[in-house]
Amino acid sequence: MKKVITFWLVIAIVMAAALSVYGGTSENGEASNSVVVGISQDIDSLDPHNADYAGTREVLFNLFEGLVKATSGGSIEPAVAESYEISEDAQTITFKLRTGITFHDGTPVTPEDIKYSIERYAGIQGEGSSFDAFKELQIIDDQTVAIILSEPNPEFIYELTCAVIPQANDADVNSNPIGTGPFKYVSFTPGMSIVLEKYEGYWKEGYPFLDEVTFKVVTDVNTAIFELNAGSLDIYQYLTADQVTALNENLDILEGSVNYVQALFLNNAVAPFDNVLVRQAMYYAVDRDLVNEFVFGGKSHIIGTNMIPAAEAYYNADTETTYTHDVQKAKELLAEAGYPDGFEFTITVPNNYAPHESTAQILAESLAEVGIKANINLVEFTTWFSDVYTDRNYEATVVAVDGKSAPSSWFTKNISTAANNFTNYSNPQYDEVFNLAFSATDLDRKAEYYKQLQQILADDAASIYVQDPANLLAINNKLEGYVFYPVSAQDMSVVKYKD
Repeated sequence: MKKVITFWLVIAIVMAAALSVYGGTSENGEASNSVVVGISQDIDSLDPHNADYAGTREVLFNLFEGLVKATSGGSIEPAVAESYEISEDAQTITFKLRTGITFHDGTPVTPEDIKYSIERYAGIQGEGSSFDAFKELQIIDDQTVAIILSEPNPEFIYELTCAVIPQANDADVNSNPIGTGPFKYVSFTPGMSIVLEKYEGYWKEGYPFLDEVTFKVVTDVNTAIFELNAGSLDIYQYLTADQVTALNENLDILEGSVNYVQALFLNNAVAPFDNVLVRQAMYYAVDRDLVNEFVFGGKSHIIGTNMIPAAEAYYNADTETTYTHDVQKAKELLAEAGYPDGFEFTITVPNNYAPHESTAQILAESLAEVGIKANINLVEFTTWFSDVYTDRNYEATVVAVDGKSAPSSWFTKNISTAANNFTNYSNPQYDEVFNLAFSATDLDRKAEYYKQLQQILADDAASIYVQDPANLLAINNKLEGYVFYPVSAQDMSVVKYKD
């Protein structure tokens, strides 16, 4: 009897799923124009200025916009602002606001809302952030505002992708989020899902195409694969090459880059990782190509520093070959460092992204060849975030970190005094070159400084940088238009059902 019940339960799930996709019917008998997107972790905050998780920012990209917004090509474009102009001294950015733009509650966006939003975000970022250069926002007239900086900063325009929110909603920003994006907020059930619906008053004519998007929390990849095949999930990303083979013919596989830096990040303040020779030995010991082939079928981009290849103007490709897989060299360096017989340590891995665990396992096998025993501790993502990222209470971790459109965002996390320097990396030369890069107004010189920073990280083996992972995404083959971004974004405004 139990087998019969299970069989009919599965049938019911599949039938319900079939009705949830385009071609099914809603309660009034009309065709549905909604999708369900699986996400691998919960939303940490509905307040866009306080969202820490990259996965949260991917979702909130659909609700909120700044004066400018990121594009899929890696640049920025006007959003709440219709246009902008940067002064020759790179200390003033003047914005003309878009005419007629409104928040999701229908109220007009005012210069006062812009001022409130920028000042609020700057206060949350605090000292030591890029907003140290922010001096004031001047309201010129009803359609014009100017950002005044205390020092030249040609990159500051990238920081102004921060969300514009209504000042009147200050008390309710985390329970009733209101933005200017293509979708507006409907509901949020922690640990379950967040539902968005089309904003009919969106400023960009013709967008979005979908009426409703549900971001459903599915932390277990096996469950995600089952739901993709059943039709109860329409989109799910960050799959491995093996997982893709378990999907049926109703799904297309899109290949992109995660545009994150995946690494075996080391706590430089904890022995033996406070010894550069140990870190370099580990770099020679690991086989990054094996990780790529085993986990992603060779589709990832091997890296050697804390920067993504998509940032072509700033990326230092030479760092990819600073270290090769050389077991003998690794043993020699370990002996020189005082660890001829190796040592034992723990890799703490968050459980929300299966490839991290696979990567950790392969790296552990490589390290074992030189006498280093790596134990793997798999933890909930929230535990990882508090213990590793916030409290820095760990030895090593396999994870991927992201950045913003501004190239500096990839390097601030390695400044010795940075609040988000969770690896405790400290190098006065690095800090000095970063300051030169950040203040440089000549773009070619800026690029050279950033490339120099990448080589410093590689030479120091600040961490064991592995790859910019391939992003294998499954999507219902009735859908089209999905694009990948070099920042944290799942842009559902461009997704639509095929004619």
